[in-house]
Amino acid sequence: MSTPVDSTQTDVDPEQLADWLAEDPELQVIDVREPYEREAGHIAGSRHIPLVELSSRGEEIERERPVVFYCRVGARSEMAAQAFRAAGVQALSMRGGLVRWASENRPLSPKGGVVADH
Repeated sequence: MSTPVDSTQTDVDPEQLADWLAEDPELQVIDVREPYEREAGHIAGSRHIPLVELSSRGEEIERERPVVFYCRVGARSEMAAQAFRAAGVQALSMRGGLVRWASENRPLSPKGGVVADH
C-alpha cells in the first residue's frame, strides 16, 4: 500500500479504505462475517475468513503487510484487529462495517449485493 498507515491508527473509514483499494487492489482486506453474510454481499477483492476460524487460519494473512478487517458494523472486525495488533501485525478495522460502507453508496459484490441481517 503506497499510503502510509499511522502506527497508532486502529481503524479506517470506508472512504479511506476505498481510496487505498483504488491505489492497491492487492491490499489485504478480510471479511470476518459468517458465510451467509458474505454470500449476501461483500467488498470486491476482499477475502473471507469467518471470525471463528481466524485463529486457525491466521497463517493465511501476510504479517509484513497491513491488513484491514471488516464485518457488519465493526465489533467483530475490531476484535480481529486487536488480536492481530497484539501479535505485532499492522491491523485495522473498518469503522462502521459493511453497513456504513453500503450506506455511503459504495458497491457490494455480487452485483445487487446487500448487507445481511444478523
